[in-house]
Amino acid sequence: MIGVLVAVGLASAAQAQTPAPSRLDEIISRGTLRVAMTGDYRPFTYLDKTTSTFEGFDVDMAEALGQALGVKVEFVPTSWPTMMKDFETNTFDMVAGGVSITLDRQKKGLFSTAIMREGKTPIARCTDTTKFDTLADIDKPGTRVIVNPGGTNERFARANVKNAEIKVHPDNVTIFDEIAKGNADLMMTDSSETRYQQKLHPGVLCAVHPDKPFDFAEKAYWMQRDIALKALVDQWLHISIENGSYKKIYDKWFN
Repeated sequence: MIGVLVAVGLASAAQAQTPAPSRLDEIISRGTLRVAMTGDYRPFTYLDKTTSTFEGFDVDMAEALGQALGVKVEFVPTSWPTMMKDFETNTFDMVAGGVSITLDRQKKGLFSTAIMREGKTPIARCTDTTKFDTLADIDKPGTRVIVNPGGTNERFARANVKNAEIKVHPDNVTIFDEIAKGNADLMMTDSSETRYQQKLHPGVLCAVHPDKPFDFAEKAYWMQRDIALKALVDQWLHISIENGSYKKIYDKWFN
């Protein structure tokens, strides 16, 4: 009887020491890495609706991560207003595409090592840039601040704009055309995006002090809560930065 109890005890101890399968194990076993993207935030991610394909900086980075894992990458559409709820459904492994680190998001999952440091800064018509140097300059009656709904841009605008008009535009791809056409005066968004849109609208739209944004923010990859997956992604990012592959992808989209 004692021998049986000892055997049962040893078996239970061995079972207790066997680690539960991680999401990383699931990804490798499944053969696919599911990456959610909004597809409306150039140059990080853009969804071509005619071909249903994604392109952008974080698309190339996700493909490189998939290659490192030895799996295919499956892109899953999401949106800024629904991203948190979509994350909770657990139907994808991570979110990429210019996602900023926030504590609300951190409560739900884990962030990778930051891939970019920046903050909110204005972009306006080049003829108007001197008008919007500070938040006080912006927050005046008659100024029209345009935002895309559901993300950190809208939250920043609503926290800092009390007197100017806030206009919500549902399409983050065409929102900058609204400024160029004179239907809005400016947008406050991440400095990387203002630089990119300035390049797309030369002489028409200009980034306002992108090297000195109003606040501090970092971008990273937002993953479901799995330590093994985070450790691998962090190590992959470290190697990519050190061997120059990160810079190659960065230069393709930002320089």
